[in-house]
Amino acid sequence: MNILVIDAQGGGIGKQVVAAIKQNMPEMEITAVGTNSAATTAMLKAGADHAATGENAVIVGCRRADVIVGAVGIVIADSLYGEITPAMALAVGQSNARRLLIPVNHCDNFIVGVSDLALGKLIEGVISEIRKM
Repeated sequence: MNILVIDAQGGGIGKQVVAAIKQNMPEMEITAVGTNSAATTAMLKAGADHAATGENAVIVGCRRADVIVGAVGIVIADSLYGEITPAMALAVGQSNARRLLIPVNHCDNFIVGVSDLALGKLIEGVISEIRKM
């Protein structure tokens, strides 16, 4: 199974996701794509098998992925302080991959009805969903 983890800014969420997947399922192949080099580097240091940076890397990665993991902002154009381009959001949304979106309420995007859980609990949910596959 090819898991694509997408993150922006400093890559903090992506770093935690990659580390948790590798800790719980070390056999999984993870491709990390950051919208910038800092995010990519953070995920690579956390144990990603492959890494790339930028819009085209997101587009290509979405074509090849079985599962896409990231903050809910990866499907919203101009989110994450403008780092998610319309082309990136479209690629994630049109991908045949299963999307595991982490409900992070920031950047003027709020998911009503979703309580602010600790990030660790949300990542446990990601691991649980991957195991079901």
